[in-house]
Amino acid sequence: MYREALGAVSSRAEKKFSKELIERYLAIGLLILAAFPLFVIAIAIALTDGTPVLFRHRRIGYRGQEFYCFKFRTMVLDGDGILSKHLETNPSVAEEWRTTRKLRNDPRVTWIGKILRRTSLDEIPQLINIARGEMSFVGPRPIVSAEISRYGEHFPIYCSVKPGLTGLWQVSGRSNTTYEQRVALDVEYVRSCSLLLDLKIALLTVPAVLLRKGSV
Repeated sequence: MYREALGAVSSRAEKKFSKELIERYLAIGLLILAAFPLFVIAIAIALTDGTPVLFRHRRIGYRGQEFYCFKFRTMVLDGDGILSKHLETNPSVAEEWRTTRKLRNDPRVTWIGKILRRTSLDEIPQLINIARGEMSFVGPRPIVSAEISRYGEHFPIYCSVKPGLTGLWQVSGRSNTTYEQRVALDVEYVRSCSLLLDLKIALLTVPAVLLRKGSV
């Protein structure tokens, strides 16, 4: 009985290691293939809004460990100050932010940033996070520490897998959903996690991006 249990644990560990290894090599390969368009986007950001072209932000990952999540910079440099003043003078906008942690008309986003967000091109640098083993291709969206309380008792479930470049939330409406629905989708993904589900989400991501479902 003990040997069977030990074998099952060993098998799961091997599958997890194999998946992570495949994802890392795939991410590196995609970064190489996408080198030229990444360079073009970086130049466009630098010419229109200066540097830096990449934005890194502390997020909560696997087992609750913090890591720097990479994106192309889509906001002005003094984004936090602008957001604070905007929320103070617009109660309805402050309520939208409190509910979803996103704004449909965010005053911090640059014109080129709007294009990158609507096409999800701003998230391509997260391939770096996958190559480093901090993220997966599919999983919950990485959250910031201020959002931990929003997950409540479900936070350990969120931490039980790596956050993903895409996930169930992204193909289920994204910003058209409430934060509570987002948490529920993350929990559903973790509890139903399988290779088949990951493939299904990956395939659904393409039309979701092209049709800009829930993008802001």
